[in-house]
This record gives sequence, C-alpha cells and structure tokens, in this order.
Amino acid sequence: MEHDNLIACHECDTLFRKPRLVGRTAARCPRCGATLYRGVSRKLDAICALTLAALITFVIAQGFPIVELDANGITSQTTLFGALVALWGEDMQIVAVMVFCSTILFPLTELVALLYVLVPLRAGYVPAHFNRVLRAIQFVRPWGMIEVFMLGVLITIVKMVSLARVIPEAALFAFGALTLMFAVVVTFDPRVLWDLADEIDARGDRPLPRTSADSAALAVGPLAAPPAPSASIAEPAGGAADGPSDRPAGAAPPGLPPTPREG
Repeated sequence: MEHDNLIACHECDTLFRKPRLVGRTAARCPRCGATLYRGVSRKLDAICALTLAALITFVIAQGFPIVELDANGITSQTTLFGALVALWGEDMQIVAVMVFCSTILFPLTELVALLYVLVPLRAGYVPAHFNRVLRAIQFVRPWGMIEVFMLGVLITIVKMVSLARVIPEAALFAFGALTLMFAVVVTFDPRVLWDLADEIDARGDRPLPRTSADSAALAVGPLAAPPAPSASIAEPAGGAADGPSDRPAGAAPPGLPPTPREG
C-alpha cells in the first residue's frame, strides 16, 4: 500500500486516503464524526503580513516601558525585561523563568518560525528543516501566554490606581495590539503548510525558464503533452474492492473515505 496521501483519524485511528479540499470545507470521519482536517484558502500574503506586523509589535512591546508610576513626586518605570530582572533579584527565579518563557521565548519562537516557513513557501520553495520547524511551532504554541500576561497587567494597573498615578506607556498599547494579532495568527493551522509543501515538491522538478525560448517551450509543452490522469479522491485506504480475505495480515482495515462537508 502507498503511504503517501494518507490520513488517520485522531479519535478512532481509522486510516483514509486524503482527498483534496477546496475552499472552507472540512473532511470528517464517517465512523466517529471527528474532523480530520479543514481546507483553507491559500492566502499566504495576509498571514505573512500579519506575522511580520506581530513581530515588529513584539519588538516594540519589549523595548519600551509598560507603565510609569508617580507616587508623591517619585516616578518609576520599567520594561518587561526589567521586571524579570527584579523578580530574579527577589529570589523568585522560577517565576522569572516562567514569565520569560511564556511572554518572550515561546511567542518569539513561534513568530520567527512562522516567518521562516511562510516566506519561502510564498516564494515557491520549501525551506530546510521544514518538518522540524512546523513541529516546533505546534509544540510552543500552547505555551505562549501573551493574553494572560496582558490580563495580569490590566488587573495590576487597576489595583495601583488608588496608590499612585499610573501613566500608560507605549509597551502597554503594543501588548494590547499584539494580543489581537496573536488571536488571529493562532487560528492559522500550521498543518496546512504540509499540504502546500507537497504541492510545491510535486511541481518543483521542472526548472524555471531563463530565456524567451525556454518560456515559449514551457508554454507549448503542456499543449503537446497528453493530459495527466486526475488524482483519485475519496478512495478508502487499502482499496474498496478488497475483501477481508484478500487483505494481507497486519494491514490496516479499509475505512470509508472522508466526505467533504461545509463547515
């Protein structure tokens, strides 16, 4: 059995041949009804622009003070990194490390890794260590807690109003904008990039035209060549015509093909 273009249900482990979805349809398991995967539009320009804007906003949020406190004529202000240094100096190393990882390390890793894979895919080629980078994105995504940090800052500001005059600084607004950007970036499923990489690899064997003659030959070639057979969609893994006695020992039982539905 070919192991390419197969997908297993995450709920009941049924193996299917993976159909190609168009638009915002979803493939669901006919056995348990779980969503196998969703088809999304290939608008890489929008997600690239949003990720780059989030990275710039992240740098602004880290480089400027969050708030300024004015108590009896004594003013003080600090950045997020300065707060981490203060926590470390107060013998709260574990808290400092947790805040550093959840608000700086993991969000920055996700943004840089997304740009690393999105920009080359938009340009038409698959970057090196593509699979490892996507797995790293899926690993660090649940640990980024910018929104939790923003909620904690707002609660602290409300409590400090009765003790001192609180002046919001640029980093506070940057963190607010970054929270909204992350809410959109997180909705993008990195698993879709594997499908895009497979499509690029499938058509990446032909060299790019470099002269006018090469361009003309590339344009005429598909007209003279016979049409390629279309890919089979909605075919069960293992073959629909194979009976139980024809299936070799140890092979996965054939399942019904996932049916694309609107959703």
